[in-house]
Amino acid sequence: MCQVEEEYHGPLLREELPRQCVKCKEASAAVVIRAGDAYCRGCFKEYFIHKFRAMLGKNRLIFPGEKVLLAVSGGPSSCSMLSQVQEGLSQNAHKKLRFLPGIVYIDEGGAVGQSVEHRQRTVEELRAVFRATGFPFLMVPLEQVLDLPSSVVLSAPGAPEQEAGAYKAAVDHFLLSDGSSGVTAGQQQETPPPEVQEAHTHSLQRLLGSARTLTAREELLNILRQHLLVHTARSAGYSKVMLGDSCTRLAVKLLSSISLGRGAQLAHDTGFSDSRYGDTILVRPMRDYSAKEIAYYNRMFSVPSVFTAGLDTKTADKSSIQHLTESFVIKLQANFPSTVSTIYRTSEKLQSCKGSASAGRDRCLLCVCALDTAAENASAFSATLISEQLSQTKSPEESRQAPEWTAPASQCCSIVRGELCGNRGRGCCSSAKASEPPPLRSLLCYSCQLTIKDMSSEEVLPQYILSEAETRLRRSQLREEIRDFLLEDEADEG
Repeated sequence: MCQVEEEYHGPLLREELPRQCVKCKEASAAVVIRAGDAYCRGCFKEYFIHKFRAMLGKNRLIFPGEKVLLAVSGGPSSCSMLSQVQEGLSQNAHKKLRFLPGIVYIDEGGAVGQSVEHRQRTVEELRAVFRATGFPFLMVPLEQVLDLPSSVVLSAPGAPEQEAGAYKAAVDHFLLSDGSSGVTAGQQQETPPPEVQEAHTHSLQRLLGSARTLTAREELLNILRQHLLVHTARSAGYSKVMLGDSCTRLAVKLLSSISLGRGAQLAHDTGFSDSRYGDTILVRPMRDYSAKEIAYYNRMFSVPSVFTAGLDTKTADKSSIQHLTESFVIKLQANFPSTVSTIYRTSEKLQSCKGSASAGRDRCLLCVCALDTAAENASAFSATLISEQLSQTKSPEESRQAPEWTAPASQCCSIVRGELCGNRGRGCCSSAKASEPPPLRSLLCYSCQLTIKDMSSEEVLPQYILSEAETRLRRSQLREEIRDFLLEDEADEG
């Protein structure tokens, strides 16, 4: 995707490169990352490996002996991440990584309409790559998301917050116990992928096909993929999931998320760690690498990767907001090399809002982030709803031409003022506000509301989402009925 625009072959010509490496000052330069940053082959490999370990060491989020699941899609970034973990666990590593890795691949061939033979061929290519690492791996079809439990959309209680010196104490204990941080070939476990039923594939395609726009389909696919990753990690006992999002990918995601109304969720979507699920934390160790650096490294050191088609493969730039943003950033990066880094540095300053969402009840039903719809009247969200309501209001001429509808007296309290109508006290049917969202959308954040709004029907959503929505609505209705008998929580003074 980025190789065409950034001309990878041009800078590798010897006559265009400086004569010496900027680090060792001895060997001839083999690659130019940025203007003035020319490295020889050995120094570039050392620089690339150091950046990966520095990212993990700076955040100190992964403790020794912890099980970490690597989400590998077959693309250059995730395969490069797999190569770095393999390098860090090798016997020749200067400072070994101390966690226990596993690999998971989500087969999304059914979502893009690939044949069974094509999907099997891709799985076999990736299986050969995974076997060479010696790590245990899982091959999971995306159709399995239709059978997930409702608990996947709940934020489970996470581990208690560690003290300042907890990480150093864990490292010392690990070294004293002479623990082995690597996974040898004899420990490798391969879990055979479950058989994919044709009915599940049709249901998945019907679910994605219900979205009218490619923008909504891509957002829906990202949500389903993340749910399946979290469920797989929880089932296999992994507390961390490593994602292969690069700096370039996160810069595109930041701008597209703002366009899609996910401003309140940017810290979760682009940060190094994402703790929205509580017990399972998503980490992005490749977020300091640009797509250009990853492409150079993979080519120079023969890192294998497997191409897998996506929903936006061979589509026009304007086919979706995500694809248009990607095209804009990549073309701007070709003329202004600091574009991606500037956007990325902005994302580093974002922090998630510490809400009081407990047990996932006040969180979005799809993305599991804190709800951003409980805004004040003088807010951008409220102004957007008013604008949408006014745009749907009929003109006086249309109102006079339309036949006036009157509700039956048995269902409406407009005849005998003050009595309850068929709505059981939830408001008169003749004066119901048109601006109130449908029941399911009231459980979603603003961005996910837009995604569901683009769907032709909400009934095609997976059963675990519909059942959890029904549970939350019943709980909310029950709380509304007994609200007068509840004691309100008051903030402590002082």
